[in-house]
Amino acid sequence: MNPHPYLQKMSRRDLLRSASLGAGSLFVPSLVRGAEPGFLPHHQGTAKHVIMLYMSGGYSHVDTFDPKPRLIRDHDVNIGMENRASVSGQPKVERYLKAPSWEFKPNRRCGTEVSELFPHIREIMDEATLIRSMHADHRDHGEATLQLHTGSTGFAMPSLGAWLSYGLGSFNPNLPSHVVISEFQPYNGAQIWDSNFLPATHAGVRILPGDEPLPYLKSNEPRPLQELELGLLDSLNRDHLSTRQADPKLAARMATFKTAKGLQDLAPEVLDLSKEPAYLLKEYGAEPGDRTSYAAQCLMARRLVEQGVRFVEIIDAVGACRDNWDAAHRDIGSHAKYAKRVDQPIAALVRDLKRRGLLDEVLLVFCTEFGRSPWAQDGKGTKSRNHHPFAFSCWLAGGGVKGGHVHGKTDDIGNLIEEDPVHIHDFHATILHIMGLDHERLTYRHAGRDFRLTDVHGRVVTEIMA
Repeated sequence: MNPHPYLQKMSRRDLLRSASLGAGSLFVPSLVRGAEPGFLPHHQGTAKHVIMLYMSGGYSHVDTFDPKPRLIRDHDVNIGMENRASVSGQPKVERYLKAPSWEFKPNRRCGTEVSELFPHIREIMDEATLIRSMHADHRDHGEATLQLHTGSTGFAMPSLGAWLSYGLGSFNPNLPSHVVISEFQPYNGAQIWDSNFLPATHAGVRILPGDEPLPYLKSNEPRPLQELELGLLDSLNRDHLSTRQADPKLAARMATFKTAKGLQDLAPEVLDLSKEPAYLLKEYGAEPGDRTSYAAQCLMARRLVEQGVRFVEIIDAVGACRDNWDAAHRDIGSHAKYAKRVDQPIAALVRDLKRRGLLDEVLLVFCTEFGRSPWAQDGKGTKSRNHHPFAFSCWLAGGGVKGGHVHGKTDDIGNLIEEDPVHIHDFHATILHIMGLDHERLTYRHAGRDFRLTDVHGRVVTEIMA
């Protein structure tokens, strides 16, 4: 098909400039990263997708997933000063043990104990492996959040989702392989889902729960004109690319057009929850027409992986860094608000995936950046708990991990790990392994060095595999 005579007179540069007023909304770099085929997996993985459920702020392991009877017995007992140097400029304080604020009860089928904060999640723990021996390297939110997502506490590095996208790509060329549902900006903002030195196609596409989850989903041009513009632009780009030794940046930019057009066609349907039956909305705890609640976000995540998205993360924060699970110098009772928001939807997501036959191929990752101190942060009788990276709890479900299993053990107050420690690097290595990737072989050459998610560390925790 010959282009319109007016378009024949335009250079590629002119077309790109004019497209910014028309079809150009398709290639705003911050909007979308195109899907790429990725590489063949290193081995046969047990999962094909990941849904990461990140609880921002650091929930208390001793109030949620790691029961410690001694904390009840010795509530307000002084165990002395911290036996290590002061960190982060915080002075040493007398440590008075603090009892958990919620009772623990066992799952009826597997016996895994979870507190009354999560009664719904407790009922699906027979599908999950609970890791009670997580540990990280930093006690400040920014650095710990960065490490949970990128493996690094201090340097900008590609995120877990970006590495998975780079290694495996998407099942659906019309949707990005890495999506982040984030109502508010978390610690470090978009850095925790960035691709950094990996090709830009692998950075997370952020969805904002609400009436406009993605900008520019509706074209500013009539469909025939938009298709004409995009077809001509693709032809010019291919000619341009053929003279530049397959410039990866241009190739990636070309991919964004295709994925963005696919998003315009497919995303409105994928993110439309009105097609979900009333009984299922009720099971998740969502109201008809709801587009913003955590329940709605869980439904979006399920619909996205059904359509082939490789990695979806839901970042839970009621009000960004100001209103999350952080209980430093705050009443630990605030945990109740956040738990109520996520408990029912997450349990419903597990059951829904299982009914649909998807739980075996979707790995659910429930995590936070660190735990909470077993003692009251502000002295005897106070209600706060300090940051605690030395021991905390996360869990995995589906994707070929053991159900009803507990891995690792902390001491009798939940202060330090006694058995089977799992560092963040081990956590990442295990997730990659489950997805069919060897964390030591998944590398990218940058600045004269081969980088990987786990740096020079990491051990696959094979003990949790079914």
